[in-house]
Amino acid sequence: QLQLVESGGGLVQPGGSLRLSCAASGFNVPTYSIGWFRQVPGKEREGVSYTTHKTNGAYYAYYADSVKGRFTISRDAAKVYLQMNSLKPEDTGVYYCAAGRSPSLGASAYDYWGQGTQVTVSS
Repeated sequence: QLQLVESGGGLVQPGGSLRLSCAASGFNVPTYSIGWFRQVPGKEREGVSYTTHKTNGAYYAYYADSVKGRFTISRDAAKVYLQMNSLKPEDTGVYYCAAGRSPSLGASAYDYWGQGTQVTVSS
């Protein structure tokens, strides 16, 4: 059974940091692109960052303009991480990790999703 489980969300003040984790199991994780998305009520899921499948011994990372310079995605064989620094109130949302075979910041490119973890940035 393919499974993705997010953790690490919580309440943080503006300017603070959080690190999200996505534990992946049930499939050959290095062959998939893994993305992070966020969603607030009434809005579409927004692509935040993704990594490609392992190519030439390395992964490649991509970021939405809104988080460049503040967020960092990383991965190993079984987990994907999102380090979030300099957090802003507009970063608030439910964060999801997802796996797919077509690297993209678009949610439709992903086939498997975690349950989400809440991130709230507020003073």
